[in-house]
Amino acid sequence: MDRIRGEFIDIVEWTDDSRDTIVWRFPRYENEIKMGAKLVVRESQTAVFVNEGQIADVFTPGTYTLETQNLPVLSTLKGWKYGFHSPFKAEVYFVTTRQFTDLKWGTQNPVIVRDPEFGMVRLRAFGAFAARVVDAAALLRELAGTDPQFRTEEVQEYLRQLIVGRLATALATAGVPMLDLATRQDGLGARLAGALTEELAPVGIAVPKFIIENISLPPEVEAAVDARSRMGIVGDLDQYTQLQAADAIGDAARNPGAAGEGVGLGVGMALGRRMAEGLAPQQPPAAAAPSPAATPATPPPLPQQQWFIGVGGAQQGPYDSAALTGLIGAGTLTRTTLVWQNGMSGWLPAEQVPEVERLFGSVPPPLPPQA
Repeated sequence: MDRIRGEFIDIVEWTDDSRDTIVWRFPRYENEIKMGAKLVVRESQTAVFVNEGQIADVFTPGTYTLETQNLPVLSTLKGWKYGFHSPFKAEVYFVTTRQFTDLKWGTQNPVIVRDPEFGMVRLRAFGAFAARVVDAAALLRELAGTDPQFRTEEVQEYLRQLIVGRLATALATAGVPMLDLATRQDGLGARLAGALTEELAPVGIAVPKFIIENISLPPEVEAAVDARSRMGIVGDLDQYTQLQAADAIGDAARNPGAAGEGVGLGVGMALGRRMAEGLAPQQPPAAAAPSPAATPATPPPLPQQQWFIGVGGAQQGPYDSAALTGLIGAGTLTRTTLVWQNGMSGWLPAEQVPEVERLFGSVPPPLPPQA
């Protein structure tokens, strides 16, 4: 039936009803194709003719009539003698050139890198990538061979191993601190896509898109990062202690045993004391006591007012209050004597200056003449 059907079918085409087929070989009885048959190559496809194990012609999207002018290489190989009207034998492979975007990758074992802040760190990563065929002939020669249906699963493991090998080098040479990797994932992905495309060029495959979904750390490193983040948020070690105490209360509350209740009660009382201390008004710090050597034995004398008096048209002074009292007793300073001190607008009689006038009341009058 295949032979009879081949006598009437003169259209060579492939309608892909799968999502993972890269190469599909056109099935014909004894690979016999009639001269003048129609070849239909759709968008995102390439047709490759193989004759006796050798690639003869490659057809890009379009509709072709298989005649001598369309098969120059194959015609030369066959060397037909009858005007090329008899059927010829050739294998036709359809190669999908669209992007395959559902390819996943991940590190089976952690990648060890040297971080400037954390030292040696083990990293795991996973993500997705897209692949497409850019050279159908190279793909058939290097990977697909004579496989009648070459699927993505047959090449995905090879690509994954290649990606993991490249990832270690990319992370080690990127010079990006571990805490900044999340912000540089797009740049690393683009760099890896270019490196993979260059390495896969001999097999006709390109990687137009490479996505790093996540780069994870070991659990113990994540715990250390979380602890450092919490301390950075609270900012104060005393408050961090209170936060830990609050966490302990929550853990004790979830423990129904008596031990858990005792722990929760003790931690709660301690936290209450700390909160009360925090709410109490803060006293200003006491000034540092001066050293004994710097403390004088007696206090310094109080500042005295300085007075000037006018006697016989001449200025005398300065005198303090005690000296003025002596001058009053000696009769040198009388109530009409002009006085002045700093702050006065001018000279005034002593009796008009209250501070000086009251000194006269403390001085006894002169003794009367003695018989």
